[in-house]
Amino acid sequence: MITHTHDPLIFNAGVNKIKYAKDGPSNDNCPFCDIEQLSNIHKTQDDMIWLDNKFKTLENSLMTVLIESSEHLGDVTTYSQEKNRQLFKFAMDCWQEVIDSKKYKSTIMFKNFGPMSGGSLRHPHMQIIGLEDVDAYDEISTDNFTGIEVKRYENLEVTISERPVMGFAEINIIQRGTENLEKFADYAQASAKYYMNEFMDGRCNSYNLFFYKIHGKNICKIVPRFLTSPYFIGYKIPQIYTDARIHEIIKELREKL
Repeated sequence: MITHTHDPLIFNAGVNKIKYAKDGPSNDNCPFCDIEQLSNIHKTQDDMIWLDNKFKTLENSLMTVLIESSEHLGDVTTYSQEKNRQLFKFAMDCWQEVIDSKKYKSTIMFKNFGPMSGGSLRHPHMQIIGLEDVDAYDEISTDNFTGIEVKRYENLEVTISERPVMGFAEINIIQRGTENLEKFADYAQASAKYYMNEFMDGRCNSYNLFFYKIHGKNICKIVPRFLTSPYFIGYKIPQIYTDARIHEIIKELREKL
């Protein structure tokens, strides 16, 4: 039986009622496009902005947003290689800054993209959240990142999880130490592009990037998103593809990395 070692996050529905959400291709009234009205900014670099989340829906937390680009329809999958590398460096530095403050029990960073990813705004952004009372890693195991090797380069390894967090094909980019962050960003970008273009013949329109720091390693997990399986929602049982399908994915992905 699974036992939870932490309490659930407390979601403030009152704040969520007034939270602005804008879907679709238009940037009319997009809060991240209107730079002049942004406040509580922590750091900027070029057109990237790290600031407090105006709508703090989680109690006992620091909620921040990292605006990736001034391009309303931008994304990791469409940025130039140089832009994506700059984004990853900036994001990792901001994330580490919150960790180094030692004010939070755990600090998480993730990105939503697409209608199935759990995001509410189209403008490209990541989220960095400090949790005062919750260890976000309590139910995460190193087994969730090990699996079949797709590629290895110096201190970097790319795997497909054999014991995924949620299910199916979860790609892990694992960096041991601090070298080759640019290549780390390249592999994450190529994986996201693969999910959005080749995987399932282009029928996937959403993904998440989840970032972890475990045993001195930086890890980026790329997860294609669809309707969540009832096996996972009701029983926390992830699913994986057959060995034959996994090896097809590995072959396809190796051509992109």
